[in-house]
Amino acid sequence: MFTSALLLSVLPLLALASPQGIYGGGPPVAAPAASSSAPPTAATAPPNTAGQMNVNVAFQENFIFSPSNFSAPNGTLVTFFFPNAGLQHSVTQGDFASPCVPLASSSNGTSGFDSGLTENTQFTINITNDQIPIYFFCKFPLHCGMGMVGSINAPTSGNGTFDEWQAAAVKIGGSEQTITDNGFQSGGVGALATAAPTNTAAPSASSGSSGNGAARLVSGSSAALVAVAAAIAMLA
Repeated sequence: MFTSALLLSVLPLLALASPQGIYGGGPPVAAPAASSSAPPTAATAPPNTAGQMNVNVAFQENFIFSPSNFSAPNGTLVTFFFPNAGLQHSVTQGDFASPCVPLASSSNGTSGFDSGLTENTQFTINITNDQIPIYFFCKFPLHCGMGMVGSINAPTSGNGTFDEWQAAAVKIGGSEQTITDNGFQSGGVGALATAAPTNTAAPSASSGSSGNGAARLVSGSSAALVAVAAAIAMLA
């Protein structure tokens, strides 16, 4: 009877270590909060205004940006709203020729912008050259390969369209390279980011500060596995 009770106590820990994604079949994340807890708040993009465009990151808990493809003239501020749902994302500028890879430094030393992995925050870029297509993606492992990409001022036909950018990312799929998260990176080509993401709401039990989401998830899973191993040892 003692053994049965102990096994029952171990089952929640096994669930925590399970490689099930918070958004269906996505990457491993911590288990959601107990049903008795209040659901996490989520930053939601407000309506656009003159000179200001807003984008939902992981809209409705899907691996997408909404809108994912749009035009924005010079001087437009584009703000990305990250949800507070227990999973981090990024807005990382990419190169159309190399999907799911951050935009490298150009000949004049300018590199792409990067929000860093974050949640429950806002991140803003300023459009500086609307003649240059801007391609971006989420660098959390596997997200870009699932099609979590976006574009601003991309051509509507010919080479370089959003559809081509997304199709190239999906083609990479699970083979996308893991990108080290170094946090916020200022700069940008065609747009400029000058400030790191800022909090959009008071932290809750399920929220976290910006940082390396992959490391945070691995740490949580490791702790759960250690607890499971200790419990099983007691059965011997």
